[in-house]
Amino acid sequence: MKSVKVQYLRDARALYGEGLNYATSGSVGLDLRACPEEESIHIKAGERAGIPVGIAIEPMTPDVAGFVYSRSGLGAVKGLTVAQGVGVIDPDYRGELVVWLLNTSSETMSVSRGERVAQLIFQPVARLLPVEAQELSATERGSGGFGHTGTK
Repeated sequence: MKSVKVQYLRDARALYGEGLNYATSGSVGLDLRACPEEESIHIKAGERAGIPVGIAIEPMTPDVAGFVYSRSGLGAVKGLTVAQGVGVIDPDYRGELVVWLLNTSSETMSVSRGERVAQLIFQPVARLLPVEAQELSATERGSGGFGHTGTK
């Protein structure tokens, strides 16, 4: 199995128990836990808040980046989702990971210290060299955008 270095910041090590790990043998995402200075953070309806998770990472495999996704339970139950849809963690970033949550509910929601707030998934990435072109090759789709194939 490929590996990632994990640096625990402040007192986050205690929040992660035996360390950052997969909840089950079939889990794809690593659960990230809230590690704010205060015991809880309150997010008003329709607002966003940055939630520090107390870790920094270094993927040990080239061309792999981290992606932060919402936890389905947190989104479905509390209405708290990753604010930008998916957070991208570049392989050369070494600072603390911060998950920005958006409260899509109609009530103020709280995130408690140690609560699982998002999941970190590692995926391969391809870096392509942009090359200017005067035209692009023709395809069946062409420039047909959203809904161009119909609804049925």
